[in-house]
Amino acid sequence: MPSGILYIVPTPVGNLDDITLRALEVLRSADVILAEDTRTSGVLLQHYGIKGKLMAHHKFNEHQSIGAVKDKLLSGATVALVSDAGTPGVSDPGFLLARECAREGIEVQTLPGATACIPALVSSGLPCDRFCFEGFLPQKKGRRTMLESLTKETRTMIFYESPRRLVQTLEQFAEFFGPQRECSVAREISKLHEEHRRGTIAQVLEHFRAVEPKGEIVIVVAGLPTEGHREHRNKYKEERDYEAEGSQG
Repeated sequence: MPSGILYIVPTPVGNLDDITLRALEVLRSADVILAEDTRTSGVLLQHYGIKGKLMAHHKFNEHQSIGAVKDKLLSGATVALVSDAGTPGVSDPGFLLARECAREGIEVQTLPGATACIPALVSSGLPCDRFCFEGFLPQKKGRRTMLESLTKETRTMIFYESPRRLVQTLEQFAEFFGPQRECSVAREISKLHEEHRRGTIAQVLEHFRAVEPKGEIVIVVAGLPTEGHREHRNKYKEERDYEAEGSQG
């Protein structure tokens, strides 16, 4: 008997209408839907009239549940994996199951769809042709070592953070990257109170010291400027100043 397929299905990070038609088709046809939190995913599934297929699969039980999930797939079942929001495996459970299925020769298909990091990057106004995704920084051990390693990073950097740690993280960014480094903090992407606060790290830090941050947070930080970037920026400034002088004349 041919094995089934593991579908990794992105779900909305905010507005429920952000789900794709293909994602709904897969969720309706799946034999089992693995959910990070069955209550959270249950709201989404109920909204679209999908019932009776949920099974818990999260960071606290994934090592124990992988065997049973593989057995279902090897017996021909179609399994869909979802997280609370966004794409499973990106700062969410999913990597271990995908790896084990790949090792067993079980087909794994990941649907394109919602994620928080790309909208935050593109909306930031910072270069998005080359970037690195760092996810959540270590909370304690290794945090400063990682930040030190990123001081020479020239690509735009993307981080996830909780609202209660945002000010502390921005303070550390000012320490390691410099207070004048450009950054953007995106809050509540695709939700009613979506906000993008842009400026230098010092400016954004000042804002969130005065205004308590709430909701889901994505921080985008400019990379270390290279000589090429500086030359491009200086040339752009010269051209802009020349055009301004011409318009005044």
